[in-house]
Amino acid sequence: MAPRAQISPARQAAYRVLLRVFEDDAYADHAFRTAATGLDARDRALAQRLAFGAVQRVRTLDNAIETLGRRKVHRLDPPVRAALRLGAYQLGFVDGVPRYAAVNESVELVRAAGLTRAVAFTNAVLRRLADGIGALLDGLPEGSSREAALKHSYADWIAETWWRDLGASAALELMGAQNEPAEVAVRLVRGEIDGVPDPRIPTAWVVDRIDEKALAEGRIWPQSRASQLVGLAVSARDGERTLDLCAAPGGKATMLAGEVVAVDVNEARARELEETARRLGASNVRVVVADGRLLPPELDGFDHALVDAPCSGLGVLNRRPDLRWRAEPLPELQLELLRAAAERVVPGGTVVYSVCTINADESEAVVDASGLEIDRTLADEWPQFRHLRRPEFLQTLPQVHGTAGFFVARLRA
Repeated sequence: MAPRAQISPARQAAYRVLLRVFEDDAYADHAFRTAATGLDARDRALAQRLAFGAVQRVRTLDNAIETLGRRKVHRLDPPVRAALRLGAYQLGFVDGVPRYAAVNESVELVRAAGLTRAVAFTNAVLRRLADGIGALLDGLPEGSSREAALKHSYADWIAETWWRDLGASAALELMGAQNEPAEVAVRLVRGEIDGVPDPRIPTAWVVDRIDEKALAEGRIWPQSRASQLVGLAVSARDGERTLDLCAAPGGKATMLAGEVVAVDVNEARARELEETARRLGASNVRVVVADGRLLPPELDGFDHALVDAPCSGLGVLNRRPDLRWRAEPLPELQLELLRAAAERVVPGGTVVYSVCTINADESEAVVDASGLEIDRTLADEWPQFRHLRRPEFLQTLPQVHGTAGFFVARLRA
């Protein structure tokens, strides 16, 4: 009898993440932090790639398992389902993983879960996947939004939204970009770092990794280049007052000059915001716990407001692997927050509205519904990020600009 395969620590961790995400509805990043405890850097990196990749690609993986394995995924025992998804991801999407490792270690995960009766089935399905998944994936069509959603593993409504807003070609490019790892970007607060500075966005740097010492000392802050663009769009100056209505965790609030009142409805997130301000030395930021739609009356007379509103997050799907399965548009809430902010700004003051999504229903449609005057000088300041259909706004696109997808509008109160 051949010796049983040893299960690598990275695959064990990735398997636990898949179980937690799809069986317990856990967030992938939270589940990973727990599952990866004690792993060395190499195993941690592999575990994250396998876990997050399988979560992202689960719709395509399930199609392959059902087609080649001839069994409905939802009828499988959870440990079998997780092991097949993990093995299928390695066989279909990860170069350099030996076939025997992907197959045998996935089988051993089922055995270790105590499902001896399912070992032979798991082994047979994985061997069929090893033989056929490449051709199956290559043969998936992408001529319509629904076909593309299956091939690239997105919810139908997301693919339909991008097809509508961007057109088929750009939508397919965006799907591809959002399935690749996001760049690592930081805001340089003070000092020097290793990396590549952005030629267009001051203080934005692309780095190989987060320098934990520099982060602990408050010299850098992890923040996408697009997110930093939002903070710069506010154009707050010394002597002015800015209301940041949805401020946690504080990356944008701590960019702003002058007096800043940073609001968040969640007490735990507000404490996180206070810690961010302390760490980065932003003594001009005062934190208030409140619902942005029901602000205390004394919060009034601001020169600027920033509404970086809750949204579907369709511009950051490569950073949050499970978000594509949880995302939902929030236009009603966004419009309420935008109108509430405008009421607290002095006449002629500005309101910056931003969302980290690529969805017209949550971006330009919300601005149009607000009735606020559009400040078209914003797009003149940043012409390289002009919105393709509405050039008075900004829209960063992962497949074009290499950073997160943000919509930004500056309005007059």
